[in-house]
Amino acid sequence: MSAPTLDLPEVTLPLLATVQSKYRHYFEPNSDRAPFRNRRYEFGAGPLQMPLVRAFLHTCADRQSPDYRYLFTLLGSELASNAIRHTRSGERFGYYTLTCQRLRNGLRLTCQDQGVNNHEPFDLDRPQHLAADPRGLDPDATAGRGLAMVNALASDWGDNGIPFNRKVWFSLPYDLTETSWSGAVRR
Repeated sequence: MSAPTLDLPEVTLPLLATVQSKYRHYFEPNSDRAPFRNRRYEFGAGPLQMPLVRAFLHTCADRQSPDYRYLFTLLGSELASNAIRHTRSGERFGYYTLTCQRLRNGLRLTCQDQGVNNHEPFDLDRPQHLAADPRGLDPDATAGRGLAMVNALASDWGDNGIPFNRKVWFSLPYDLTETSWSGAVRR
């Protein structure tokens, strides 16, 4: 005999309601707050958090052009998606942290995840860096587009080479005229 179940109504809760009030301005564009130097937020696992991730990224680049905001949000979403898809950050109770730094000539975003379940010994003198798939931008490619896109469109990117606590970052200059994005938009 099974226990009786309660028939409860469905409740919809806006994602912003899950954010502590002291961090809400991280997700609200055009706030009256002074520009930030560093902005950091920890996101829970799963793709349901992605609208909140995009709001965070969009707000970090809020004072820039629409093209800049779009590109920064696109590249940052790729780092967050990779953390969810390829690391323990995407598992139950997982999390990852996005840190945006405002530099003199652009923004730098770092995604720190919980790493992979790799039981192989790791030598700190031999880091295991990520590499973009050279076929990633091929329209027929079924995987590998994320880092290939970051590699092609960011001015600089890299990682710390530590697979059990990975930090992946990219930099995007405020002036996009000297980037691949500028050439792609004109076509």
